[in-house]
Amino acid sequence: MKLKFYKYQGAGNDFVLIDNRNATIKVDVKLFHQLCDRRFGIGGDGIMLLQNHEDFDFEMVYANSDGNPSTMCGNGGRCITAFANKLGIFSDETNFLAVDGPHYAKMTDKGVSLHMIDVNSIEINGDHFVLNTGSPHFVQEVLNVKHLDVFKEGRSIRYNDRFNAEGINVNFVEDKGDHLVVRTYERGVEDETLACGTGVTAVALAMMNKKKITGTHTTKIKAMGGDLSVTATTTDGKTFTNVFLEGPADYVFEGEIDI
Repeated sequence: MKLKFYKYQGAGNDFVLIDNRNATIKVDVKLFHQLCDRRFGIGGDGIMLLQNHEDFDFEMVYANSDGNPSTMCGNGGRCITAFANKLGIFSDETNFLAVDGPHYAKMTDKGVSLHMIDVNSIEINGDHFVLNTGSPHFVQEVLNVKHLDVFKEGRSIRYNDRFNAEGINVNFVEDKGDHLVVRTYERGVEDETLACGTGVTAVALAMMNKKKITGTHTTKIKAMGGDLSVTATTTDGKTFTNVFLEGPADYVFEGEIDI
């Protein structure tokens, strides 16, 4: 069987996308892992099925590169929005369903702006934060993040006694004053990725808490693969609403593969 696929990337976070509105493809961990393999498949940090849903413009079904269905992917949500726009499902604004619930998104001059879930709590433990922005994240501020061994340090946290069973994404952030620099180790990929949408969202909220920023604030972020921004509103630095992740979501190529 030949499978039509599309490749998209958001700030270097890359995905295999499949138009599954005819429901021919079922969730298949082995197949998804093979398709995401960078040597024997198409290659990607994750894979998404775009499916019909009676109450929304479409449904997003996401799996990590290991083939396992996972929690929300922010850059994936922005890329599947751009994909749906390319397919003509909507023109400017859309509402779709993901694993963590409904999402609103719109096309912008910077790419795609995606409404993320509200965050109702942040766990603060000395020099690090733990919070859920659709996926669980660990955030730690560091110096000279450019030269940090993200694979080694991120893996040690992801597989420690507390997080080993369910896993956690690990983000390291350096504050540059007018912007943040972020590097992320992602569970499911089990390596550093060039960007992580829910990760930079978690970092932005954690740093708003650290800096005691209230009101509506936009944080500029440089990931290894490109620039993103996170806008959020808070009154107490612990609960956040109107959280938007914005940045590029670009078509790369398309093709067919035998499965």
